[in-house]
Amino acid sequence: MADISIPRHVAIIMDGNGRWAKRRHLPRAAGHKAGVDAVRKTVRAAKRQGLEALTLYAFSSENWKRPEDEISDLMGLMKRFILSDLEKFAEEDVKLHIIGDYSAFKPDVVKLIDDALERTSGNKATTLAVALNYGSQDEITRVARSLATDAAAGTIDPASIDEAMVAARLDTADLPPLDLVIRTSGEQRLSNFLLWQAAYAEMYFTDMLWPDFDGDALKAALDWFAARERRFGGR
Repeated sequence: MADISIPRHVAIIMDGNGRWAKRRHLPRAAGHKAGVDAVRKTVRAAKRQGLEALTLYAFSSENWKRPEDEISDLMGLMKRFILSDLEKFAEEDVKLHIIGDYSAFKPDVVKLIDDALERTSGNKATTLAVALNYGSQDEITRVARSLATDAAAGTIDPASIDEAMVAARLDTADLPPLDLVIRTSGEQRLSNFLLWQAAYAEMYFTDMLWPDFDGDALKAALDWFAARERRFGGR
């Protein structure tokens, strides 16, 4: 019997890179670089803790509104992260999964992501799902449009549409149900992240800025989760 005190799937809204850099009188790019270091630590800690899946909110569909030079810095960090860490993750049996539409990125970034997905496709220990150009309202809209198209074509009966059918068309369809959402930096909102999936997830908010997050911080969140009484609306 599975140990329900250990979440199968944890998602993290990585917030606070800019504030981390500002407090140290550093450019925002330095905060993003420190944030990538935190990703490395957290992914490896997730594997040690036995998580089946870890989803990280890396680049939202709203992030395109940021200054062009900041977006360029983020893309550069993403490329360096894939190039420097892919082989290590592959050796550690970590599988990469993407949610969102990463085809909007430049061709060289898309190719790196495609290669990384292929390189890790057979791995089984832990799935690292990265949200890129992702917005949950867009995701749900895409599912609704897909179901409406099939209903109009007569391939499905509208009356047969249920929660399971919607879930099967979400970007997270291949991942375990979401158990725990962590948000750093003291903010307490989902910011258009996994709205459907988080329906019964526990919410853990910490004032810690993302670059300071590590294995110990993840363990603290998991210990908090283990003490929760999960009712799923039953009582």
